[in-house]
Amino acid sequence: MSIIVTDRGFGRDDWTAPVTPLAEAGIDATALDLPNDTNPADLAGRLEGVRFIRVAFPSATDGRGFCIARQLRLMGYRGRLRAAGHVIADQYAMARRSGFDEVEISDALAARQPEPDWLFRANWQAHDYQTRLRG
Repeated sequence: MSIIVTDRGFGRDDWTAPVTPLAEAGIDATALDLPNDTNPADLAGRLEGVRFIRVAFPSATDGRGFCIARQLRLMGYRGRLRAAGHVIADQYAMARRSGFDEVEISDALAARQPEPDWLFRANWQAHDYQTRLRG
């Protein structure tokens, strides 16, 4: 089981449609699983009918998923975008700023970093480096 983290805290996964790995996806796929080494440019022209994208984070030290999210948003993707895997609470603000709507974490990670740790970072728009400098 996994926990979905949003600006409101922990919740259950409400996405019930099948999610297709990118390597197996046809042109009609509406939900995609992207590995962290995906080149977003390879998805040009394929995003129109996609409603959900989950980007893998195999390690908290691998930030390529943040770049993927940003590029997808710059390409015009407006669907639901989820970071999944080893994203830690300290990275939540970066995930939101780069374009993710939510983060999917394991129950084990949620036990180590409980909901208050994530909620502390939920006001991600006000807690950036520039805001702290100006304050």
